[in-house]
Amino acid sequence: MQTESVSFPAASNQMPVEDELADFSTNRRVLLLSAMSLVIGAFSALVAYVLIWLIAAITNLAFYHRFSAAPALPQGNHLGYWVVLVPVVGALIIGLMARFGSEKIRGHGIPEALEAILLGRSFISLKVAILKPLSSAISIGTGGPFGAEGPIIMTGGAFGSIFAQLFRLSAAERKTLLVAGAAAGMSAVFDTPVAAVLLAVELLLFEWKPRSFIPVAVASIVASVLHVPLLGVGPIFPVTTHTPVSGTELAIAAGLGILAGFGSGLLTILVYAFEDLFQKLPLHWMWWPAIGAIFVGVGGIFEPQVLGVGYDTIHSLLLGQIVGAAIIGLLVAKALVWSIALGSGTSGGVLAPLLIIGGALGALVGSWIPVGDVGLWSLVGMAAMMGGTMRSPLTAMVFAVELTRDFNLFPALLVGSVAALGVTVLLMRRSILTEKLARRGHHITREYSIDPFEHTRVRDVMDKDVPTIPATMKLLELSDRIANGDARLTQHQGTLIVNEQNQLAGIITRGDIVRALRQNQSAEVTVLDAGSANLAVAFPDEPLHTALAKMLNRGVGRLPVVERDNQSKIVGYLGRAAILSARMKIHEEENIRQNGWSSQ
Repeated sequence: MQTESVSFPAASNQMPVEDELADFSTNRRVLLLSAMSLVIGAFSALVAYVLIWLIAAITNLAFYHRFSAAPALPQGNHLGYWVVLVPVVGALIIGLMARFGSEKIRGHGIPEALEAILLGRSFISLKVAILKPLSSAISIGTGGPFGAEGPIIMTGGAFGSIFAQLFRLSAAERKTLLVAGAAAGMSAVFDTPVAAVLLAVELLLFEWKPRSFIPVAVASIVASVLHVPLLGVGPIFPVTTHTPVSGTELAIAAGLGILAGFGSGLLTILVYAFEDLFQKLPLHWMWWPAIGAIFVGVGGIFEPQVLGVGYDTIHSLLLGQIVGAAIIGLLVAKALVWSIALGSGTSGGVLAPLLIIGGALGALVGSWIPVGDVGLWSLVGMAAMMGGTMRSPLTAMVFAVELTRDFNLFPALLVGSVAALGVTVLLMRRSILTEKLARRGHHITREYSIDPFEHTRVRDVMDKDVPTIPATMKLLELSDRIANGDARLTQHQGTLIVNEQNQLAGIITRGDIVRALRQNQSAEVTVLDAGSANLAVAFPDEPLHTALAKMLNRGVGRLPVVERDNQSKIVGYLGRAAILSARMKIHEEENIRQNGWSSQ
């Protein structure tokens, strides 16, 4: 006789399901993960400090031939036309590191973190954790037009993953610690703890649950606190606080956001167009970064501000210090040089370049706007370009405010970011981040909604008209009735068996019938002999998710539904088709449009 599963405890020993359900599924393990996040946040802050120190040291060595970690800018060098060779040498080193170290150091880091989360069960190797920040420091320090945030997000995430691998944790818990490290890295570089947490929610976690949100927030806060002794106090880009924005300025912010949305789409197209061009070269990909670096060096001759991380350029844009033709030169040169370099597969980030490009766009438009000032529109352009390109509008809005501490601009930043997002989601299937994964054969969706299995009860979808057969029925009789097309016995894969008191005694499936007939064709075999007596059952008041978990855990495709206080009384039948009907309800709500008042 086949055994489908173990039986459940008696109903009298069970707590009613309503008392077991809660708003969230978080348990006390969140405290353990939060404690681990303290360590991850602290270490990520140290990694951020080391990365910034490395960038400064390499910049001094590459452009000024001195051993120093004092802050230095590539555009102040006196190398003349020889400056072209500096990014080329750095790119050659990165190509060698990628080929003989790890290919995963190529790119800007966030798609690699997404890939590890979604496809790699949140495992990142120690080799990547070491080579990624080193390669990024070399790239940026030798003039690469990137920011440090993407690499530090990847590096912080790598440490979170490695730290998690020291303990017995689930893949979901490893993901939480990986993302905690990534958020801490961003918070440590920019002192933007809220934006870092929002980035985790909008881009990395793929869920909204306290079990992951709380540890990520803990790591981000710790890294922000350590930013002060390690990297200094105060906003990264201090500006004069603006007065609250008017309705006219909000309307202009919406227009600027729409323009930035089209710019976001153009940037994404440029990056992957250049990537496609590099893939057509008859050379190993190891050499592509060096070829791309030639264009970086040439761009640095004509527009020195495209070189390096560009934080000083961002500040100058916010202060309105870059005007006229210089804005156009910066906008065009930075967009082209960054797109070529990123398309070549070198190592670097996207946030700082997006801020520069968006800020230049805002400053260019702002010079023609009669209200506000150039700094205001530059900041709106930064948030809109980041929100549209990365499709993370809340992160972009809060990030811009935390960078400047100009809280009065919140409404304008929200309008600009949302307007840019609206353009990009309507015009482009994927963002600059997810397109990378799509080209590797993976598709992800960034739309979060409540699982219908969580809020639908078994009683809402179960079949209430349940055919049953007596336990004494012969197996051959049942087989004959099914073969002859008995409508009541062919509507389900399984048939419930009852005893003389019409109480649940077991279940028999088509598979049970075939196996029993193959082993024993005796006319004396009953359906109860061939079926299963120890059953997993569902209750009408429990969530569909709970019933589905029972099916998965026991490898069955159907459950009898019984009363909670009398588990021998059958009230329904739950099969795969009923479960799918819950999904169908969501589909109908999304796609079936009903007539409104105007159409009656």
